[in-house]
Amino acid sequence: MRNRRAVIITTCVLVAVVGAMAAYGAWRVLSAAPEEVSLDAAVASVEEEQASNDTVEKVADSADAADALSTDGVWYVDTESGSFSFEEASGSFIGFRVKEELAKIGDITAVGRTDQVEGELSIQNGQLVSAAITADLSTIVTNDSRRDNAARSAMNARENPIASFVLDEPVDLPETDGSQIAVQALGQLTVNGISKAVVFELEAKAVARSIVVVGQAEVTFADYDVAVPSARIVVSAEDHGLVEFQLLFVRR
Repeated sequence: MRNRRAVIITTCVLVAVVGAMAAYGAWRVLSAAPEEVSLDAAVASVEEEQASNDTVEKVADSADAADALSTDGVWYVDTESGSFSFEEASGSFIGFRVKEELAKIGDITAVGRTDQVEGELSIQNGQLVSAAITADLSTIVTNDSRRDNAARSAMNARENPIASFVLDEPVDLPETDGSQIAVQALGQLTVNGISKAVVFELEAKAVARSIVVVGQAEVTFADYDVAVPSARIVVSAEDHGLVEFQLLFVRR
């Protein structure tokens, strides 16, 4: 009887330990979300990459930097500079952030991102007069590969893979000597084939011959017929979250 009791107790302890380790491991994986987009971080990444350029190019770049945000012309999303992974992205990408509560784990932030982005903006006479950006949501990756398909399915990315933002009205750009600027941009955000007016909070800075832009806007998923993914482990998930992006623009 004593041996049997010892076996039962030992088994219970092992189950508890294994369960705790599994929960901790899941928490480590699911809570490993990257930080929100940051202009300072994006600029630092661009400057680090450009530091490898030769001296002649650096001199020319530094001369152009202060004027880049006030230079008339068309600028295109740079799809070649920087690198992209879920954990760290120094190039152009768009994504989302939503808060969830998981059973036995607690609150986490679910994040999805893709670097499959295209688009352009036009600056004329000190104004951002147009901007059009598209992203392929069928390539969204998250902080857990098991979550990728659920996120894509929730956004109906199979039928409507392309999301877009188109500027509705010109935006006055403040004068700058090379320092960063902050503006709001009103436009039409289209997800799952549905367009809604959204205001993005933008920050931008000229770095050498590039313009670095980061932005965020809060959206309600139901507005786009986007279903919040559900699973046994998900106790609750907010029906709103952030759309965020980090974009590098260059001339061609």
